[in-house]
Amino acid sequence: MQYTPAEQPATPIAASAPSFLTKQRKLIIIGVVLLAAFGYFGFTAFQAATSFYLTVDELVAQGPASGESVKVKGALVEGSFDRATTENTIATFQLHENGAQIDATYDGVLPDLFFNPHSEIVLEGTYEPGGMFTTDRVFVKCASKYQSLEGEAPYEYADPSATGDPA
Repeated sequence: MQYTPAEQPATPIAASAPSFLTKQRKLIIIGVVLLAAFGYFGFTAFQAATSFYLTVDELVAQGPASGESVKVKGALVEGSFDRATTENTIATFQLHENGAQIDATYDGVLPDLFFNPHSEIVLEGTYEPGGMFTTDRVFVKCASKYQSLEGEAPYEYADPSATGDPA
């Protein structure tokens, strides 16, 4: 027997019901999920990039915390830096800020600007109950403007005509 169009079934094929997830709704859902993901990643990246720290006087007033990692900012007390031997990387020093000071220890290589009197030093570590700040990381912040101290004469460039040098 050969199939002819007249022999089609009498019941028409029912049109399929529209799906809940149309193409437009799928795109909206994907867009919302992507926006939420980018928002979350942006928020966590911003939180990691911000850096909150205490000043030395705030840390001393707060007192030691049990094993909690904190950041503290201060300036190096002149003459307080000590390293037992040149082969040893353990350094001890003191930081001060607003009349308060703390003793600190660090095992590692210090940044070049650590000894600059105009630099602000940020330590990350734990403040022990004995009053010693054990440092895990050292950051040095430089002033955005390089200004001479009061009473300190600014650096004068040599005038080549005064020395007789042909420049």
